[in-house]
Amino acid sequence: MATTPLRESLPIQARVIVALLMREVITRFGRHNIGFLWLFVEPMTFTLGIAGLWYVTRTAHGHHVPIVEFALTGYSTVLLWRNCATRCVGGLTPNLSLLFHRNVKPVDVFLARILLEVAGATCSFYVLTLVFYVAGLSALPEHIGRVIAAWLLTTYLSTGLGIFVGAVSELSELVERIWHTVTYLLFPFSGAVFMVDWLPPSARNAVLLLPWVHGVEMLRSGFLGEGYTWHYSTAYMVTASSLLFLGGLAVLRIVHRRVEAG
Repeated sequence: MATTPLRESLPIQARVIVALLMREVITRFGRHNIGFLWLFVEPMTFTLGIAGLWYVTRTAHGHHVPIVEFALTGYSTVLLWRNCATRCVGGLTPNLSLLFHRNVKPVDVFLARILLEVAGATCSFYVLTLVFYVAGLSALPEHIGRVIAAWLLTTYLSTGLGIFVGAVSELSELVERIWHTVTYLLFPFSGAVFMVDWLPPSARNAVLLLPWVHGVEMLRSGFLGEGYTWHYSTAYMVTASSLLFLGGLAVLRIVHRRVEAG
């Protein structure tokens, strides 16, 4: 059986993903009020509200840490990985009819949803960084390159997590039912409300098993510089993200066969 060369198939799949992305925008946000701008405004309002509350109450968890930068880096990363995975859970069911088109694959549906969440969270993070700086509430990152690298690694992790959780959710409805509860249980261990160095060694080693904690630590190290002790591993993040991504693709092959058989 003849196969399509990679240089021809990639542009086709790119057009498919863009078309799915536009469909998702219209389906989720419609054409009324501010429409797709909610994609950026929603995460911004959440992060802005949390950062503002911490700033007003001067909540610093008993540590001398710039509270606005602390809240911004913590909650932005949580929004990124949590929303990517949540939007992929059960994501194929309302789009099953699209899979009968030869060029539309299950992974395309997930990638379109993930791209939307990444775009919203990224815009929120960088716009709020500038807003807080202009307002005099925070400084600019000390290591911008490290901030960008940390955000890209967290995006890769969020993509792998989204595809894996979304694929598994298509095999069992139980995953869709418990995922929202799991995200709430994981939040205290996300790194959003603590620095790893604050923890005792035993708890520190345990929490560093969660790859997104490494992303928060790296992002904060880019913002706050070398005045603190940081604990993160880029190699661990890449490995965990790759395993999730490849595992998700493997499960999607099973899902796709079931769809074709059905």
